[in-house]
Amino acid sequence: MKKIILFLFLIQITSLGQGQSSKGKIIVEQINALSLKNIGGENSTRRITIYLPPDYDLTTNRYPVIYFLHGFTGSDSLQIARTHFDNVLDKAITTGKIRPVIVVMPNQYTLYKGSWYTNSSLTGNWADFTSKDLVEFVDKNYRTIPNKNSRGIAGHSMGGHGALKMAMLFPDVFTTVYGLSPAVLALAKEFGPERNAFRQAGQINSRVELLQTDFPLVCVAMGRAFSPNPSKPPFYCDLPYTYSGDRLIVNDEIMKLWNMNLPLYMVDENIANLRKLKAIKFDWGRNENFPHIPVTCQMFSQKLENAGIQHYAEEYIGDHENKVWTDDGRALNDMLPFFNTYLTFEELNYKTQDIKKQK
Repeated sequence: MKKIILFLFLIQITSLGQGQSSKGKIIVEQINALSLKNIGGENSTRRITIYLPPDYDLTTNRYPVIYFLHGFTGSDSLQIARTHFDNVLDKAITTGKIRPVIVVMPNQYTLYKGSWYTNSSLTGNWADFTSKDLVEFVDKNYRTIPNKNSRGIAGHSMGGHGALKMAMLFPDVFTTVYGLSPAVLALAKEFGPERNAFRQAGQINSRVELLQTDFPLVCVAMGRAFSPNPSKPPFYCDLPYTYSGDRLIVNDEIMKLWNMNLPLYMVDENIANLRKLKAIKFDWGRNENFPHIPVTCQMFSQKLENAGIQHYAEEYIGDHENKVWTDDGRALNDMLPFFNTYLTFEELNYKTQDIKKQK
């Protein structure tokens, strides 16, 4: 009898140990980034949320890193509070959909609710922050595998836009990218000149009023990122479309600036960089809440195909949110297994001097 009780006790203890080790840890850090010094009123000290895998404190292992970029109006903390991404990661690791991995989520919520992951003379160099300062900080302070083949970048909506942009611009930092419903790869549908977003944005004269809108706010946030103008209050940016009565006026010079920052039009200038990437994937819901996303994703895929860039592009039955973070959603069943396939998880005997060279 005593042996049976002891046996049951040992099973219970083992089960508790396994339960404890199946949960990752969330760490919150702050970075004061020189790249984000700006004249637009943005705080250059940024919070980052870091997910450490369940066995991080139990081993001396090094891990690959996925940098995950949040959407417009989102933040790193909301990525945990709303989507429970940490629980998704726990489940993915315990079920073998991905091997243990570090995930880093930077806060890029701004005064106008999103940085668009773009270098701006007004709001700061958010692309440099993401691909340089952030990566250097994480490699210095955590047991990462400090090599491009062990770094992936992903994001949802505005974050998907940012992930594809970062991969195009910095293929020597990130070599695997996944965009979940990437937003505004080009101007179309609700952001096209035939709709009212830019017209309404041009009629608003205060930040308080603008923050109560949806698409006009997006237009101004992109303007502050893509075409800043410190001499043009109240929002200190130019927009590519303006209106005189019912007449559309296209500012060609401003449109050129936007096209330099919209992923669809960045492809031609970044063919060589795109060919350096190990794997590219993006997806979108058939029933998207934002009509421009399926259209511009298909345009982007066709552009890549025409350029001979290997990639994966998939439509699924879902909308902007409902099939992303659920147990049957894209993050758990598609995005994380994708990184499991293409990231390098082996440490490969990196030496201290090799780590320094990566910084």
